[in-house]
Amino acid sequence: MIRKIFLLFFLWTLGVQAQTPVVWSTDFKKLSDTEYLLIFNASVQPKWHLYSQSLPEDGPLPTEFIFEGEGTAFEWVGEMEESETVTAFDPIFEMDLSWFEGEATFQQKIRLLKPDLGAISGEINFQACDDKVCIFRNEPFRFVLDASKAGAVEQKSIDQESFKKSQALQLPIKNKELLLQDQDQKSDNPLLNLFLLGFVGGLIALLTPCVFPMIPLTVSFFLKQSNSKRSGVIRAILYGFFILLIYVLMSLPFHFLDALDPQILNTLSTNIVMNLIFFAVFVFFAFSFFGYYELTLPSSWGNRSDTAASSGGVLGIFFMALTLAIVSFSCTGPILGSLLAGSLTAEGGANQLTVGMAGFGFALALPFGLLAFFPNALKSIPKSGGWMTKVKVTLGFLELALALKFLSNADLVGHWGILKREVFVGIWLVISILLFVYLMGWLRFPQDVKGAKISKLQRLFTFLVLIFIFYLIPGLGKNQDGQLTLLSGFPPPVFYSVYPSDSECPLGLNCFKDYEKGRAYAEAQDKPILLDFTGWACVNCRKMEENVWSQPEVFRLLKEEFVIISLYVDDRKELAEAEQFNFQFPGGRIKTIKTVGEKWATFQNLNFASASQPYYVLISSEAILLNSPIQYTDTASYKKWLQTGLEQYLTRPKQSNSGYAF
Repeated sequence: MIRKIFLLFFLWTLGVQAQTPVVWSTDFKKLSDTEYLLIFNASVQPKWHLYSQSLPEDGPLPTEFIFEGEGTAFEWVGEMEESETVTAFDPIFEMDLSWFEGEATFQQKIRLLKPDLGAISGEINFQACDDKVCIFRNEPFRFVLDASKAGAVEQKSIDQESFKKSQALQLPIKNKELLLQDQDQKSDNPLLNLFLLGFVGGLIALLTPCVFPMIPLTVSFFLKQSNSKRSGVIRAILYGFFILLIYVLMSLPFHFLDALDPQILNTLSTNIVMNLIFFAVFVFFAFSFFGYYELTLPSSWGNRSDTAASSGGVLGIFFMALTLAIVSFSCTGPILGSLLAGSLTAEGGANQLTVGMAGFGFALALPFGLLAFFPNALKSIPKSGGWMTKVKVTLGFLELALALKFLSNADLVGHWGILKREVFVGIWLVISILLFVYLMGWLRFPQDVKGAKISKLQRLFTFLVLIFIFYLIPGLGKNQDGQLTLLSGFPPPVFYSVYPSDSECPLGLNCFKDYEKGRAYAEAQDKPILLDFTGWACVNCRKMEENVWSQPEVFRLLKEEFVIISLYVDDRKELAEAEQFNFQFPGGRIKTIKTVGEKWATFQNLNFASASQPYYVLISSEAILLNSPIQYTDTASYKKWLQTGLEQYLTRPKQSNSGYAF
């Protein structure tokens, strides 16, 4: 039993909870003035299964329906009935279990105890699995039996105006099953990218004065202290494995935050205060690299770990690895901080962080294993010296450049208008020039050695910095479409400029930043809608706009065939007081909507069960879903997706919009 619980918990913390394999819908039938039949329909994604209500104690969580007011406002008549299940052996739980595949229906007959009851709310607790992973969900539901009476009930918790606005956020979407279908798209693998980023960070950390001198000393120690070469190799490899394990374990606390609220890390990443804190921390890291002070963990940590390392055996090797992690913190800490901050900017931040930390730890561990296999290579390793100081100071300049990104996020989200694109690029240009001057030997910091020679490798890197300086210069100009594409996502959007612009939309396209205004325009023009769920601090959104939307064929389609509605889910601009309201979820939970971003984030989650950006939806003004939503992808896939949606729009059955309100 414990083994199964651990397995499920491990799978959960890997982020599978971000998936949506089951979509619920509700309906009801009025049987008499006091009796109703409540109907729950579940659409289950292929290869997934939803568990039945009746399961063994040692198995997974059964599907459970929790009703508010049961026994006081109404009573059950009989038991909850469910459609036919499949009974088979479950490899995860290693037992025969009953579940649903494809579709499931649950029906519950009720009798009202309060004649004025207008609505019934509650929550569905369920678990769904495929052949490898499981997810847990709490899905709210609400049956409006009598709209007039339901309105009166709502007034007990929120005012009538808020109730109307809450209801208006829900779109009458048709073809909702398309939300479950995967798009055939070629997209970058974000986890692989994060692993490689962490790996590169680890390689850089290897070259710092805190880590590099430890490599030959540690490998030589294992080889000399072992009875045989084979034993030394095993000990060195084990040492490297523990280094990797330690850095992966550092990310585990963030999974608990993700478990409490899957969106908490993403919310923090767009928070103005958090971005200002990250900015200050990165500046602090930079000056540490410049040599003005040292970042160290408490010395007692290192002493205790070093004492434990002397115990020998596998446990002793583990504490040797832990000692390395502690004593090298002054060099690795800022790089790890960069990984942490970068992970928070993407959905599933805890998973991103774990993968990045794994890449970092793997890079640190790699030389210990390789050099143990090839000990003669130790003679070829460069000697420690002033060049490591150069590496450390260079990292300081990079930290300053990264710090500016977080200040930019706060500026964009808060609409301060301080750090416009050209100002951002200009500061980066100054930082790059200072780095060039330093590498040429014309600028020194406290830790630099006087009279140090400039190596050929340093000259090569200096030349690359000079090329980067010239690359940045066009970013100060007025017409920047197609400029700085290699840096897409880091500087502010092109339209966020010091120069006057006719459009505040990407690439000068026409777009709406309010759904109802855009929908009305699309209806009048008889065009499909491109819902662009985006964010001011969304790196991949800028990459899509500057690298995919900018392509001539895609740009033409966007400009001529679609009405673009860009909804910024991280916009911290407060709504007008008259537009602020309390949103009531179907399960009864109330959330105050004060900002533009909160409104559109709720809108996205409520209608499309998603909280990621970029997130693109093709829909008609009648709320007919034209194809499955798509996210970050390549040009060819995005163009094909647009064309498919356009074809579906032209061949759709036209429906009346009468009674539609937002």
